[in-house]
Amino acid sequence: MIRRNPNGDMPQIHPGAYVDNTAIICGKVIIEDNVYVGPYAVIRADETNEEGDMDPIIIRANSNIQDGVVIHSKDGGLVDIGECTSIAHRSIIHGPCKIGNRVFIGFNSVIFNCEIGDGCAVRHNAVIDGCDLPAGFYVPSTMQLSKGSCLDKVPRVKASESEFSEQVITANHELVKGYKALSNEF
Repeated sequence: MIRRNPNGDMPQIHPGAYVDNTAIICGKVIIEDNVYVGPYAVIRADETNEEGDMDPIIIRANSNIQDGVVIHSKDGGLVDIGECTSIAHRSIIHGPCKIGNRVFIGFNSVIFNCEIGDGCAVRHNAVIDGCDLPAGFYVPSTMQLSKGSCLDKVPRVKASESEFSEQVITANHELVKGYKALSNEF
């Protein structure tokens, strides 16, 4: 379902993107080329700040938002998801936040009020709340990082994690092609 928010903002979805018909895309959302948005994802840009303004939610080219992901923002803060980034099943991305290019966010993870640098990998069930990660960090499953967390014990991404992230991107590019081809049959 593609719909306006109470301010009247309508999502802008590139024709080369694929959005499953069970997904809800609401308001000031920008979805760029070759993005895959899976079943039951909710991307909702409808809250405003005290002045009645809001920044957009941007999903940059070649990224994928998988099944059941929720993306929203407090007080209309910016959510910017970089190119070739994967947000895995049932994750919550709550702005304001910025996620860099070639980032992998694992299943059921919660990302809130932070910046995640390029090439980071966040494994399943991790929580990052108010803690910025520089490029190339690897957050193991179930790790919780918050404002003031010491990053000295957070490992760096290894080649095997980067390869896995690339495989997920490739698989989702194929899904965009496949589902777009199916939609042309009707």
